[in-house]
Amino acid sequence: MKPLRIALTKGRLEQKTLDLFDRMGLDTSVVRNKGRRLILPVGDSIEVVLAKAADVITYVEHGVCDLGVVGKDTIAESDGSFYELLDLGFGKCRFALAAPKDADFFGGYATKTIASKYPNVSATYFAQKNMDVRIIKIEGSVELAPLLGLSDGIVDIVETGSTLKENGLEVVEEVMPISARLIANTAALKLRKTEIEELIEKFETLL
Repeated sequence: MKPLRIALTKGRLEQKTLDLFDRMGLDTSVVRNKGRRLILPVGDSIEVVLAKAADVITYVEHGVCDLGVVGKDTIAESDGSFYELLDLGFGKCRFALAAPKDADFFGGYATKTIASKYPNVSATYFAQKNMDVRIIKIEGSVELAPLLGLSDGIVDIVETGSTLKENGLEVVEEVMPISARLIANTAALKLRKTEIEELIEKFETLL
């Protein structure tokens, strides 16, 4: 039987997932010494594909990978079709609304402008608050937008908050907690149900 193919988000989530595989007794040495290869075996039963976060979802959605490990931030911004199976508990941070220090973000009647790399997450958050906002997508350092007067606030991923502080911003409200999640292709979940359930059980035992 062909190995379960799992797409891993390169970097920290990749390393944390490999640590889990190690604890399951699987041999991750090939992946840890990968060189430039992007498809690598973990023991005999698993094959990993190393990819950028958004591509992990694409590969899982289209069925070229059975499973994927990706952050909740990428899932929340995506409108792809897949199953979210398990919170893996690592890669923790949060989405937060931030604004210039001492600004009354929710005060006044004027429509607020929000800058974010995550327009879908931002739109959902403000829709739940019944707030009409204008959202501007920023690809780089989103903290610049309020400093330049482009926006009233930002929605971004916050870990320590030190970058916000250094730029005169502060968290107004938490939007959503983030951590790594295990996702599955919808067809693979039916066709390889037993293997996937066994893997989930092993993960849950270790977590």
